[in-house]
Amino acid sequence: MLDLVKEYAAKRLDLLKMEATEKSSVTAGTFTFLAIAAVAVMFFLILLNIGLGLLIGSYLGNYAYGLLIMAGFYLLIIIIVFLTRNSIKNAVANKIIQSLNS
Repeated sequence: MLDLVKEYAAKRLDLLKMEATEKSSVTAGTFTFLAIAAVAVMFFLILLNIGLGLLIGSYLGNYAYGLLIMAGFYLLIIIIVFLTRNSIKNAVANKIIQSLNS
């Protein structure tokens, strides 16, 4: 009987190790995918914004104006996000709480 308990405990420990290994490998794979995707999206957004700035600048006759307009646009977004930070925090917290309760 004692041998059965030892064997069960050993098999249970092996199962826990395998489950932990599986979860770790899935988490590492997901993190790697997200990191690569984030870098690709950042490059895309940076190049898109430079292109838009140059396009606007070509219409205005001065490339610097186009880039300054794009910078001003992002400054405006930063100011709006900063002013509404509490409502953003509350909305995100409420969504997380809702998803955990359902």
